[in-house]
Amino acid sequence: MNEGPLITDDTIVFGLIMLCLGFVFITSGQKSGFWSKFYKVVPALLMCYMLPAILTSLNVISDEISNLYFVSSRYLLPASLVLMTLSMDLKAVFNLGPKALIMFLTGTLGIIVGGPIAVLIVSAISPDTVGGVEFDAVWRGLATIAGSWIGGGANQAAMLEIFKFNPEKYGGMVLVDIVVANIWMAVILIGIGKNDRIDKWLQADSSAIETLKKKVLTFTEKVTRNPSLQDYMVMLSLAFAAVGLAHWGANNISDFLMKNVAAIQDQTNALSSFGSQFFWMITIATVIGIVLSFTKARNYEGAGASKLGSICIYILVATIGMKMDLSKILDNPGLLVVGLIWITIHALLLIGVAKLIKAPYFFLAVGSQANVGGAASAPVVAAAFHPSLATVGVLLAVFGYAVGTYGALFCAYLLEIASKI
Repeated sequence: MNEGPLITDDTIVFGLIMLCLGFVFITSGQKSGFWSKFYKVVPALLMCYMLPAILTSLNVISDEISNLYFVSSRYLLPASLVLMTLSMDLKAVFNLGPKALIMFLTGTLGIIVGGPIAVLIVSAISPDTVGGVEFDAVWRGLATIAGSWIGGGANQAAMLEIFKFNPEKYGGMVLVDIVVANIWMAVILIGIGKNDRIDKWLQADSSAIETLKKKVLTFTEKVTRNPSLQDYMVMLSLAFAAVGLAHWGANNISDFLMKNVAAIQDQTNALSSFGSQFFWMITIATVIGIVLSFTKARNYEGAGASKLGSICIYILVATIGMKMDLSKILDNPGLLVVGLIWITIHALLLIGVAKLIKAPYFFLAVGSQANVGGAASAPVVAAAFHPSLATVGVLLAVFGYAVGTYGALFCAYLLEIASKI
């Protein structure tokens, strides 16, 4: 029987998380010496993610009994979306072209076909790993991972409800989902540090992205001022009033749909994911940010709105890191191999299409995370390239919710066929 973590008080856990972030930012700011060389290899954002993961792995803290991720994803994430979209240029975002959508759909296709191929490969070596009968059939559990990796938690729950996988074995699938998804996110974050070299290899045309960055930077320089206490209070007021409004709207919309739309009430229906409060919260917060970008509120970018948003994002990254228990990686090696082959196929397909259409690494990374990570991590990865790009991650992640259940259903049927070959 495992003992509980050393620290269970979230106040202290949050202090440790902030200490980790402070350590990363202090060391990453050094211009010479060991840390300067270290951060040329390991991105600072990855360290913000890995240090909490190490604390979790050492049983110092535990995501299972902490509410920090819930608080960060429900309060800080929507606040950051508002703050980072205040200065966005919606027209310039759409001028990024179709490559973002192509890479997202490629990522979706990679999940749909990757699972069945992984099952076929593993079944040739270890049939029992992907076997099982009736409600113990492994393909039913893998269908829930497909739901998570294409849409999100709501789509995952829909797959569990539709295919009725044995609840006693479901924890193993959740573990594979979390471990593999977090390993892949770590790989993507490492790639961000080598973004220019990857784009050169892909022969990518990143001019539209650079144009968007320059427009935002030009606007920021034009409105930059020394922020006052009033500026900070107004920005936080806008952000968290929007969070409150997003939660209010999400609760009411979700409740209304759950009570009045039969298709959403039915957890076996592909439309049921639209009953998710999280989906509507992210959508409403993003819409509020976009609306504010057409008002004078966008001038608060000059007082550091996106920097405040980035603070919220980094705290969210650290709480996501808490979910990664490195000591559990080999708890279920057979299923873990299935998951790793699955995500590798997803990655190879993305790389192949990116090379073919000369898409920048930004579109590859965000297109993948909009699938595998969803609305919690897609904007994190997008903002790592530049705060002005966070909205691209959100828009794709929201689209992921819409296609998640349909894509996962198709994947599930392919998984069933593959498991019987």
